[in-house]
Amino acid sequence: MTIYHFVGIKGSGMSALAQVLHDMKFQVQGSDVEKRFFTQAALEQSGIKMLPFQKENIQPGMTIIAGNAYPDTHEEIQEAMKLGLPIVRYHRFLGDFMQNFTSVAVTGAHGKTSTTGLLAHVIAGAKPTSFLIGDGTGKGEEGAEYFVFEACEYRRHFLSYFPDYAIMTNIDFDHPDYFANIDDVFSAFQELAVQVKKGIFAYGDDEQLQKIQAKVPVLFYGFQEENDYQAANIVKTTEGTSFDVFIRNTYYDTFSIPTFGDHSVLNALAVIGVCHYEGIDVAIVKDRLTTFQGVKRRFTEKKLGGQILIDDYAHHPTEIKATIDAAKQKYPDSQIVAVFQPHTFTRTQAFLDDFAESLRLADKAYLCEIFGSAREKHGKLTIEDLQEKIPGSEILSEDNTSVLKEHRNSVIIFMGAGDIQKFQESYEKQIVNQ
Repeated sequence: MTIYHFVGIKGSGMSALAQVLHDMKFQVQGSDVEKRFFTQAALEQSGIKMLPFQKENIQPGMTIIAGNAYPDTHEEIQEAMKLGLPIVRYHRFLGDFMQNFTSVAVTGAHGKTSTTGLLAHVIAGAKPTSFLIGDGTGKGEEGAEYFVFEACEYRRHFLSYFPDYAIMTNIDFDHPDYFANIDDVFSAFQELAVQVKKGIFAYGDDEQLQKIQAKVPVLFYGFQEENDYQAANIVKTTEGTSFDVFIRNTYYDTFSIPTFGDHSVLNALAVIGVCHYEGIDVAIVKDRLTTFQGVKRRFTEKKLGGQILIDDYAHHPTEIKATIDAAKQKYPDSQIVAVFQPHTFTRTQAFLDDFAESLRLADKAYLCEIFGSAREKHGKLTIEDLQEKIPGSEILSEDNTSVLKEHRNSVIIFMGAGDIQKFQESYEKQIVNQ
């Protein structure tokens, strides 16, 4: 039996896939850089062997699954080539793997991870379900009938997939280091749409998604009554949200979710649509929606003295707005403080004004130095360019987070896709060591 060796096992998709294969009783190991990543804990709990990168890790008889971040010139991939081993890129492997199940791809510029986690949790209440989520979580269920997975549009990687169903949460311009403009992004989603085999559930209030053409039914969900699945009579409280669902203007049922913000209603509505289409008992769907615990780094809360600290992956203006809106719904009487670390220079440059506009929705904004990526270490832009556009904003350094103590009884949201967690950890240490 082959050993699956993952080159770059700490990547969020890679670590999730490693867990899926491990659960399915395959032999799995992997390698990566020494730096600790948030994806590591789950790999360690599963007892999956992790090694530092070196060509000696590659042995005859292995199958190599290569992470997208590592080129063919990487020493381990070179060694695998020398030994004539099968080398499969992550997204290619996933594309073949999903053919064994009823597969549901969850894609879109925003909301993928939360919707994937929610859909997997709900369907698992009815049928054995394996899943792969972009927060580094994966599970391979024995005898699984369904496979729910997050499909990323970046570099058109999701075109390796031919899923039975797709949820398309929205189309927005992001990844400006790869996509030229919104039309380029749309063309990628349009290409995927043609590859879907049974049906697409698309957010119907999105003007881009309205234009999607496919060989299979496209079912729209949203707040407007023209949608096939409509959420109406929405009631928002500090405990969560409830809403009625109408299917083609006929009342279906009332649902409650323990989450906040309009985006949470839309994520749940997409899930309700897929489950209705697949004939899953509505009583199971209603129950499972109320017990979902969320996914990593999406509105992850912690109480510290009189403050609430929230860790969130928001790194695009649309996501920042949604996260701040959710915090205002749950904590209407608290000051909302945003601590934001921009992710990549190209994204910061492309959305400078939009970032400023969304961060101005917070009562106070702190900004951290721009986080470069493996592809882009620096740019002409500086964090001061963003600071100038947000009145009253301040720049925060990792070794001086104590200024946050001034915001007593506030909600502090640490947002970003880089290493924003280190600012939260530094602040927590300062509080504990007082």
